[in-house]
This record gives sequence, C-alpha cells and structure tokens, in this order.
Amino acid sequence: MALKNKSLYAILGILNVSPGTGYDIKKYCDTVLSGFWNENFGHIYPTLKKMLVDELVEIVESEKSEKKIQYQITPKGQMELEAWLMEDTETQPMRSEFMLKLIFSSNQPKEHIIKMLEDYKQIHVEKLEKYLDMQHDLEQGIEEITKERTSFLKALLRRGVLSCEATIRWCDETIDSGL
Repeated sequence: MALKNKSLYAILGILNVSPGTGYDIKKYCDTVLSGFWNENFGHIYPTLKKMLVDELVEIVESEKSEKKIQYQITPKGQMELEAWLMEDTETQPMRSEFMLKLIFSSNQPKEHIIKMLEDYKQIHVEKLEKYLDMQHDLEQGIEEITKERTSFLKALLRRGVLSCEATIRWCDETIDSGL
C-alpha cells in the first residue's frame, strides 16, 4: 500500500474548520495541534500547491506574496477528508531522540543522565502549563470555537495533560532511582 501524505489531511482538516493562509495553517499546527502533530512551511506550501492542482482546495483571496494567499477546502477536498476520517488509523512508531539517547547512555556519567532527565522533565512541565492555560481558556469560552469542537479540543487537551503528568512522574521516579 502506498504511503499517504498525512500533511494533506492535516491541512484539509484545518481548512475544514476555517479558510486560511499557509501562515494560519502553521499557527494552528503550533498551537492547537502541537501536542501530537507538527507541520513546517516546507511541507505546507508544496502540499497546498498540489492540493490546488488536485482541486482539494481553492484560493479565496490572493496577494502578491505566497504567504498572503488564503485557501479554503472544496467539496472534493471535504469528500477526501471524510473518506480518510472513515479509514482505519495506521499505528505509527514513536520517535524520540531523548529516548534513543537514554537507551544508549549506560556508559555516560550519571550527572549527565540526570541533567538529561531534568531537562526533559522541564520541557513537559512547560507543556503541562501550556495545556492547562489552553484548558482554562476553553472553559471560559472562545467565541470562534463551536460547542461541539470545544468538546473535542478538551478531550485532546486532557490527553496532553495526562501524558505530561505521567512523563513528569516518570522523570522523577527515574531520577530518584539513581539509575
């Protein structure tokens, strides 16, 4: 089976929520999707160009700069998104440079390993604070977000909170174990 360009589906999903520019798509990825999905401009703009050719998106407004072009999903794009949403989800292997380094660190000084763990923990403490702030904002209500979408966003944020809390606890336990 050929690999599917998952960036295409991330972009279709974002544009299904609201039309936007490549910059808007990147901003959405960096805020709403940041806990589980990442896109960069190097993927976004070429994917948008291909989606235009395939008639999955169309241009709503355009200025001279590629960054000012506003796109919206087409009916064909909505059908493509719907078909993908109905497919079984492919399990993807986790990739973590931190875990890769940790597994091969048995010959490293303990102080270095403890520092790695403390730094990793701090990253997750900051992510947890971000998720909790986002959760608070959602509970206060955000006019642009429908009640239905709020429920899904709360569920994703809850997963992020639990994941960060578990990682922080794991870091503490691993540090306390003395390796």
